[in-house]
Amino acid sequence: MEFITANFAPIMFVGLICFLLLGFPVAFSLGACGLTFGIIGIELGVFPASVLAWLPQRLIGIMANDTLLAVPFFTLMGLILERSGMAEDLLDTVGQVFGPMRGGLALAVVFVGALLAATTGVVAASVISMGLISLPIMLRYGYDRKFTSGVIAASGTLAQIIPPSLVLIIMADQLGRSVGDMYKGAFVPAFMLVGCYVLYIAALAIFRPRSVPALPVEARVYREDNGSGGYPSLLVVMAISFLVSVLLARHMAAVHSWWLDREITSVATDEKVVVAMCGGATVALVIALVNKATGLGLLSRLAERVTFVLIPPLLLIFLVLGTIFLGVATPTEGGAMGAIGALIMAWMRGRLDLALLKQALASTTKLGSFVMFILIGATMFSLVFQAADGPVWVEHLLASLPGGHIGFLIFVNVLVFFLAFFLDYFELSFIVVPLLAPVANKLGIDLIWFGVLLAMNMQTSFMHPPFGFALFFLRSVAPDKPYVDRVTKKVMEPVTTMQIYKGAIPFLLIQLTMVGVMIAFPNLVTGSLDKQQDYDLKAVGEQMREGLSPEGDTGYGSDGGYGADEPPAEPDNGASAPAPEAPAAPDDDPMKAMEDALKQQPKP
Repeated sequence: MEFITANFAPIMFVGLICFLLLGFPVAFSLGACGLTFGIIGIELGVFPASVLAWLPQRLIGIMANDTLLAVPFFTLMGLILERSGMAEDLLDTVGQVFGPMRGGLALAVVFVGALLAATTGVVAASVISMGLISLPIMLRYGYDRKFTSGVIAASGTLAQIIPPSLVLIIMADQLGRSVGDMYKGAFVPAFMLVGCYVLYIAALAIFRPRSVPALPVEARVYREDNGSGGYPSLLVVMAISFLVSVLLARHMAAVHSWWLDREITSVATDEKVVVAMCGGATVALVIALVNKATGLGLLSRLAERVTFVLIPPLLLIFLVLGTIFLGVATPTEGGAMGAIGALIMAWMRGRLDLALLKQALASTTKLGSFVMFILIGATMFSLVFQAADGPVWVEHLLASLPGGHIGFLIFVNVLVFFLAFFLDYFELSFIVVPLLAPVANKLGIDLIWFGVLLAMNMQTSFMHPPFGFALFFLRSVAPDKPYVDRVTKKVMEPVTTMQIYKGAIPFLLIQLTMVGVMIAFPNLVTGSLDKQQDYDLKAVGEQMREGLSPEGDTGYGSDGGYGADEPPAEPDNGASAPAPEAPAAPDDDPMKAMEDALKQQPKP
């Protein structure tokens, strides 16, 4: 018994692994492990029985957590957009834009994957949509099967890292950090990953052009009557939109001064970017609307199609992420606005009906319940684990690794990479992250950077052969038998499971490379965050003392109270009493207490 008492935390951790290996759902395995070892720990005297009495309060705290409301809101927004046909429209339009170049369809998949990630945040929806729409088209025009499978699966996983990613919301909650800061930190690495995908496609187009052919002329449907592609007018609209965005960014302070009717000297960079891009996109949409209403015919079919299909989702992204970045709305409020915006967009397209709404609400409820049950089970486990000094055991185990914080980061990322073979990102976030965060914080690692780094690593859980969920999603919609193409009427070969696995490996290596780049250059994440301001607390205290007790002031008020110019008159007892000495500052000096309170406040 003494051995069990002395090693209760590691034994409990091994017990959790045994519960998981029994095949029970993760949420119930966590809860069962926590309750079982809680009873054992009480019987052995490891911790008092009052530990389990804290559980109801913890569970009520979960249900009162406003941050987690963002999960169902963003899920509903994504499902409404995906089921209203936005993915089909985007893939069709962007594919026509990039189709004439080698690898153009693959570029369209990557860019649409990024757009879907920024609007849906759900990997399954993105992979299945692009698998159903893009896979037959790419196979029809001669794309390599392995590459096609890999690029579709990898583009769908961008929903893991591009805001408003669900895993970033969970990560922020578990690390005790702002969701807005987590989104800001993930912005640059996420789009660097998109850039790496584009570079890989460009390299294939140069060195293996047969694997990524261009779209044939007969497949380009948005052509003009004279046979031209309609690109000049599209470039003009893009140039006007870009020019408006640049002018807005350069004169943002003047715009704010005019709008607020007071002098504004500086504007934050993220605010400039969001407002400027929103202004440029709005101008492009206005041009297209005016052209269509007046029948001027200034825009080509391609330019008009691109504007009407791309601008509404972009404006929705700016509305949701922009208000969060600017601090106008919380992530929960931003998610609610996004859900309302998605409903409006679906209604304007004439695709919103009761059946679609029921399906989206049912799927949102299932995912929300899944998250809450895992969080409840993880809370039960962590409550008992912390009572048994489990975090201290984990800290001693990890802090003694060779190499300092670099050794810790390498070990943690290797651990998460291999655990991702068997656990999804929700389970990793609720089980592993709470154990690692205290150690990272003690080693001086920025938790925002640490959270984004783990989110990038967890993205690989969708691409691991043979357990990657994105590969399973693609396998469910990819043809597994020979079929007749509906356009060319040719018999097409199926996509094998091994081809899907082989196609995922290059993109998996790109994701791991980005993890290494983030470790080498942490400023990619922290450089996007608001700079912390340091305060000279002594100077603040002195300034406050001077404000309360100016020169010549004796500490009394003009009405005989505190702060007057003269003290109240002493009763005349016939003797002139000497002026009293200033009393010594007591131990509970209010100024000292105020300074201590300032020290406890978090720095902005």
